[in-house]
Amino acid sequence: MGLRAVISRIYRGEISADIVGKPKIWYSLSGALLILSLAGLLVQGLNFGVEFKGGSVFTFKAPSSSIEQVRGAATDGGAHDPIVQKAGDDWRVTTQSLSSDQVTQVKSVITKELKVPASKVSTQVVGASWGGEIQKKAWQALIVFMILIIGYLSVAFEWRMAVAAVVALVHDLIITAGVYAWSGFEVTPATLLGFLTILGYSLYDAVVVFDMIKEVTKPLGPTSRTTYSEAANQALSSTLVRSLNTSLVAILPVGAILFIGTTLFGAGTLKDLSLALFVGMIIGTYSSLCVATPLLVQLKEREPKYKQIRANIARREQSAKRQARSAKVKAATGASGDAPPAGEPGDGAPDDDGSGTLPSGVTVRKVVQTGPRQQPRRGTRQQRRGGK
Repeated sequence: MGLRAVISRIYRGEISADIVGKPKIWYSLSGALLILSLAGLLVQGLNFGVEFKGGSVFTFKAPSSSIEQVRGAATDGGAHDPIVQKAGDDWRVTTQSLSSDQVTQVKSVITKELKVPASKVSTQVVGASWGGEIQKKAWQALIVFMILIIGYLSVAFEWRMAVAAVVALVHDLIITAGVYAWSGFEVTPATLLGFLTILGYSLYDAVVVFDMIKEVTKPLGPTSRTTYSEAANQALSSTLVRSLNTSLVAILPVGAILFIGTTLFGAGTLKDLSLALFVGMIIGTYSSLCVATPLLVQLKEREPKYKQIRANIARREQSAKRQARSAKVKAATGASGDAPPAGEPGDGAPDDDGSGTLPSGVTVRKVVQTGPRQQPRRGTRQQRRGGK
């Protein structure tokens, strides 16, 4: 059966995928993605927008101008390494922080070289201190979010589920940030909104899976024939199709914004948000199924209760194997065709009921006489009386 057929059957719910039973595969994949993402953050770094690092922004319409002409006009005005972006007919030129005189000079050159009326060129100057304030607020929001998530999961479920969910959230953040680093997309306040959104989405998926696991594993006891890992995998398989369908429905419109909106309609601001959502939804679905759940199972399997269940199941399995081997040996001995020894069952020796068959475990021992047996001499009654 090919991989495509297996995936199709899993998607239809015909077979269950052993996701919990193969944690090394998922941890290896996640480790590779994390290493690649951290390398991007260290080598490339994040391309912070003007809202974070400060600078000057010029926005205007010049439908007939090319990107080289716009960059050349900004450079002639005194801007150093301007970043030029186009969204539809609108041009957005981002430069380093400029003084008011420098802003006026750049604006004047743009209106002269690109034939744009001065009234149509809008300028915005953002100070670096304001960008630092935004970063501070973003970190505060993230910390508060994490604290609330840990508290909620610890109360609604347990601390092990909270730990697994937080690990998955950090996993999603690092990988999404790595994608931004390697792609060179600008990090703006809209990007931060996207990051917070994907955290909530990833958490929602994990909570759905954890709730099903909690329900399925609740009846487990010393006499159970299913370990916690097997029960958790059954719960995960039952929610797998729902998780995939939910993710697919959510990813399609976000992908449309990212790939169609930015290329055809020039949705400049939305692309910062849509990339975070697109990557975060995919990674969030993966982490809730293949990272958070296996990690939770490993934490739960260390509890004495579930250790005892696993030990009981192992003893029963060993006992069943021994009985099967014993039955196999008996069957092989009976089918060998050798005649049983004399006096053992099957030799025709009568048993208690005279049927010629001995009860199980009973044998008859025969005594072979090698010579005439000497009988004691016994006289007649009269002889015995006369001797007295």
